[in-house]
Amino acid sequence: MKKVLTLLTIILFSSCSKDDSGYQPAALPLDVPEIFSNNIIPPIIPTDNPQTVEGVALGKKLFFDEILSSDGSKSCASCHSPQNAFSDNTPTSIGVAGVAGFRNSMPLFNLAWNYNERFTWTGRELSLERQIEGPVTNPIELQSNWDDVIDRLQNHPEYPELFQLAFNTSTISKDLVTKAIAQFERTLISANSKFDRYSLGQASLTQQELNGLDIFLREDKGDCFHCHGNPNNPLWTDNDFHNNGLDATLTDLGLGVFTGDPNDNGKFKTPSLRNLEYTAPYMHDGRFATLDEVINHYSEGLQNSPTIDPLMKKVAQGGVQLSDQEKADLKAFLLTLSDPSFLVNPDFQN
Repeated sequence: MKKVLTLLTIILFSSCSKDDSGYQPAALPLDVPEIFSNNIIPPIIPTDNPQTVEGVALGKKLFFDEILSSDGSKSCASCHSPQNAFSDNTPTSIGVAGVAGFRNSMPLFNLAWNYNERFTWTGRELSLERQIEGPVTNPIELQSNWDDVIDRLQNHPEYPELFQLAFNTSTISKDLVTKAIAQFERTLISANSKFDRYSLGQASLTQQELNGLDIFLREDKGDCFHCHGNPNNPLWTDNDFHNNGLDATLTDLGLGVFTGDPNDNGKFKTPSLRNLEYTAPYMHDGRFATLDEVINHYSEGLQNSPTIDPLMKKVAQGGVQLSDQEKADLKAFLLTLSDPSFLVNPDFQN
């Protein structure tokens, strides 16, 4: 009998090893802003990657760690800096070898409300986790490969234990790396702009800013709201893809490269208008250095092409033809969508 009890004890002890101890990381639901809960549906959180305290902490460490690059010189944050609303200030981002890429660095915030789950300027990736894979192996960006990255992480003095805490395993994989970084990126929520506070009855707008909002919403003036939403859509983007009249000849096919549909040629993702004050230069290729240039483009710089979006209704006239005062008013309104607290939130700093 004593031998049987001893055997049972050994079996029970073995079944309660660290990987199978019943340990679970602590749940960390997203802190949904009031302006979002009042106006839009809940965020998208994958069932196989729930938000946890330990997962977010691990993802944050990975996001800022240059260990993901081939030579230890670049991190995710190199092109997605908190001071630039998780974008950067170059027309196109600079990779490991100092070579410029082909795309402006998209700012990262409010990603869990991207309901169509298409990410990047061209909609190349169909989940945030998958989007994170590409830059690691991109020959211009981090110039690494996943086998080497996993080897460096697995032999690191801290990471195996951090993965144990976040995912209940110390065996590191590409899947778990991307899940952790995605958890951190989903916490990057920006919803404390002057306009947010105005919408909640906590602040006032100047007359110029109100005039700019009127221009933004009027189809006979700025006509901006079709792609960039309105006060009832606090994301300030439709997260869809449009040809917004940048070029008459389409050499960069954008979404069309990945769908194979020629009707998608020249279409790029609508970026959010939030935090424009911090995310210059603008457009997918960073061609516009200032917000004034962006406004001028829609006012008198539209270029016609076979796939021009029907929402560019004034393309034949070159644009919506705003006066100098209307441009100034529109700019004043757009700047109310910037959230300075987002840049200094300690949860988002290295």
